[in-house]
Amino acid sequence: MHVHFLDPYRRRASPLHRLDPRVKFILVLAFILVVALTPIGAWPVYILLFAIVLSIEILSDLGVAYVLKRAVLALPFVLAALPVIFTTQGAPLLEIPVGSWTLVITQEGLARFISIALKSWISVQAAILLAASTPFPDLLVAMRAVKIPRLLVAVFGLMWRYLFVLVDEALRLMRARAARSGETGQAGTKPGGRLAWRARVAGGMAGNLFMRAFERSDRIYVAMLSRGYDGEVRATPLPALNQAGWLVLILGLAVLGLLIVLSILI
Repeated sequence: MHVHFLDPYRRRASPLHRLDPRVKFILVLAFILVVALTPIGAWPVYILLFAIVLSIEILSDLGVAYVLKRAVLALPFVLAALPVIFTTQGAPLLEIPVGSWTLVITQEGLARFISIALKSWISVQAAILLAASTPFPDLLVAMRAVKIPRLLVAVFGLMWRYLFVLVDEALRLMRARAARSGETGQAGTKPGGRLAWRARVAGGMAGNLFMRAFERSDRIYVAMLSRGYDGEVRATPLPALNQAGWLVLILGLAVLGLLIVLSILI
């Protein structure tokens, strides 16, 4: 079966993959909520949260390296929180002169920044595990099963499906540009013109891609309406949760509840 390079789902025979998607969806949302509510500087709780997600990575048969490599997505969010090191009031730790300014790193600011970085990193790992162990259609069905609004689920589904269409259109444009770009055969030279010419071509491609995407979205929507689309994604309903699913759900929520209580006590 062909797998699109954008699809994060990886077929495995692990216990995580066999777990009911409703249980995984609820537990991941609860886990991310607990991570977000953990107070700044509760380092023992951060260690326990990371130990939990690391254990699940091992059980998932995806490989720890696979998840950690993709967890680099949290880096932009971490960099956005960098100013809190200098803007948080507290005991001075280090002073950095920058021209007529002096940036003061405080202990509280550094602790807040590290906490935000750990929270983002751990939460992204949990989201990657959910996406890599659950097919996206099953996630949509799980969202409807836990009473997420129909319109919101429909928006998620259409955005996901149309993302593949948009990428395929972009690949067609890139192949067309490569087919029309002559090569001189000389070492160190690239096909095409100068930088200004390349920028102009790239701008034209972006505009062309927007027009193609807009026109194709209309055709897709008309095709959906002709097939009876009314805003609801039709899918086979999931069976009732078995005893194992309920047990995992209750135990998982209980562990997360204990962690949030422990973080408050610390």
